[in-house]
Amino acid sequence: MAKHGKKYQEISKLVDKSKTYSVEEAVDLAKKASYAAFDGTVELHLKMGVDPRSADQQVRGVVLLPNGLGKRTRVLVFTQGEAIKLAEEAGADYVGGDELVKRIEDGWLEFDVSVATPDMMPKVAKLGRILGRRGLMPNPKSGTMVPPQDLPRVVSEARMGRAEFRLDRTAVIHLPIGKISFDNDKLLENVAAVVEAIVKAKPSGAKGQYIKSVSLCTSMGPGFKLDMGSLLSLAS
Repeated sequence: MAKHGKKYQEISKLVDKSKTYSVEEAVDLAKKASYAAFDGTVELHLKMGVDPRSADQQVRGVVLLPNGLGKRTRVLVFTQGEAIKLAEEAGADYVGGDELVKRIEDGWLEFDVSVATPDMMPKVAKLGRILGRRGLMPNPKSGTMVPPQDLPRVVSEARMGRAEFRLDRTAVIHLPIGKISFDNDKLLENVAAVVEAIVKAKPSGAKGQYIKSVSLCTSMGPGFKLDMGSLLSLAS
């Protein structure tokens, strides 16, 4: 296991591992504990009380962060015909069909979100190995495979701060909630939106405690374990 540097070890003294923090305390301390020279990302990590191997206990969805993610989202749309104009007018960065598929096959991946209309999926499907492992594959469950008339809404949401969440193999959900430079209140609003969306996405097969624990950290900082009562009251 790699050892942390002196800066990290010094900053880690801010964390009381025997304590759970209110969301407000954690946001404030996490920002103070970040020693990165860049505007790092603030992250939320949720340990879920579900079995990721069970089909009826999958947790997946999309959340619109009220204050965005603090970065410009590059949106690609796979479509054809009249829908090309709809996507371009909505502000998509890249719009097209066969030519985009070919560029991606050749190794180009300069985008953050991809959206597709159903008529393009037979062509996009062959990009599964490339896009799937990066979480970029259009999918109806994540709301990124939509009919042409929905393209303006989906492209607009992606630009506003649309974030997808999904349970991983260890029953954890990892999600960015903004940047260190955000005001505390904006980060708190984003946290509330994330937790509310995850609670609403509770699967039918979930039993017992749905969210077991949550921690908040920055890209290069220690994690702060959150008090569940504080977290759930903020979301409600």
